[in-house]
Amino acid sequence: MPSIRPSTEADLPDITAIYAHHVLHGTGTFETTPPTEADMCQRRADVLSKGLPYIVIEEPGHLLGFAYANWFKPRPAYRFSVEDSIYLAPGQEGRGLGSTLMNELLNQLEAAGIRKVMAVIGDSTNAASIGVHRRAGFAPAGVVQSCGWKFGRWLDIVLMDKTLGDGDRTPPQDTPPNT
Repeated sequence: MPSIRPSTEADLPDITAIYAHHVLHGTGTFETTPPTEADMCQRRADVLSKGLPYIVIEEPGHLLGFAYANWFKPRPAYRFSVEDSIYLAPGQEGRGLGSTLMNELLNQLEAAGIRKVMAVIGDSTNAASIGVHRRAGFAPAGVVQSCGWKFGRWLDIVLMDKTLGDGDRTPPQDTPPNT
């Protein structure tokens, strides 16, 4: 049975390989050149320095995927809003791992005081990612048509969002860590 835990530096080779696969073969990310392991290390450190989660799902001896969230925008007024990211290793689709990661990520974000989670989903035909977000309670927020060019075609982004905790019904009591 897969388990979820915080990521560690030892996970970076697998995280880098999983992400590189999506960069080279998928439209869920609009990056076109895979980042190096050093790049991924720096990105992970940035997320963790903000007090935000960066988690992995694994079976013994095998990393199956990873998920994290980072500020939606860097300006202070956005400090209660994040954008989520979830990536599964090739061949791990259809097992419910994305939903498992999403649910844990949302729980950790709510515990950290986040009120709004945004999904910026690459490619409007990305049914798997749209489905994971829909099952987690995200609502459609719009589509930006033909804003990315990858693999010789124009790609849309699908915007979805989900409110956590009290959402906008109450003012925040505390600021999220490391804002």
